[in-house]
Amino acid sequence: MSARDSGSDEARKAKPEHSEVATEAATFGAFVRKPVTRRLAANVSDEVQPGVIEPVESLPDDAVEVGAVVDAYGLKGWVKVVPHANAGRGGDAMLAAKRWWLVKGADRKSARCMQSKVHSDTIVARLGGCDDRDAALALRGHAVHVSRSDFPKLADADEFYWVDLIGLDVENEAGVALGHVADMIDNGVHSIMRIEFPATAKDGKPITGERLIPFVGVYVKTVDQTAKKIVVDWDADY
Repeated sequence: MSARDSGSDEARKAKPEHSEVATEAATFGAFVRKPVTRRLAANVSDEVQPGVIEPVESLPDDAVEVGAVVDAYGLKGWVKVVPHANAGRGGDAMLAAKRWWLVKGADRKSARCMQSKVHSDTIVARLGGCDDRDAALALRGHAVHVSRSDFPKLADADEFYWVDLIGLDVENEAGVALGHVADMIDNGVHSIMRIEFPATAKDGKPITGERLIPFVGVYVKTVDQTAKKIVVDWDADY
């Protein structure tokens, strides 16, 4: 099954939940694209000591992995992070977050984000307790998680984050169940839902089937996050 083309890789508007999506080729990104500029991580939680990177036993239940530390930036302890989307989408979550969780294997840390900004296609940030280049280099390879509650609020009720779509059941307009959203893919043109469903191999053994449906308005008719369901104009035999 191959994805159909049309749309753009930027997050655009569709009709609100519980209503029909516009039939134009609307498409939605992993993280809604917003203008990104230099920002301070204001109103940082007092739960974390401002000058300390603390070890923690676990992450919040709503933690979402949004990037990875790849290098130090400069000499004053800033870190360079590659977002899992691009700096205008996944980067927005990091720019808005008050607190970061850093994970590398069994090593889990919590850090206060003092300042962050876009640098080319990466995010650079100053973390409390990371005061020199050596400390920043020691964080290389750590995945960056932020709380879903720290994500920027979407401007419209008809915009979605990928993380909120994964796991939703998908059915077509005839009520035929097509599976659930296992992943979202950005093919550089538009977003695509990767849907998994139970299937049977030629030898009769159960397998996991897969279908790819472009997340564009011509196919996506409703997204009901409350009911955890997406309705699409898509035949089960496609």
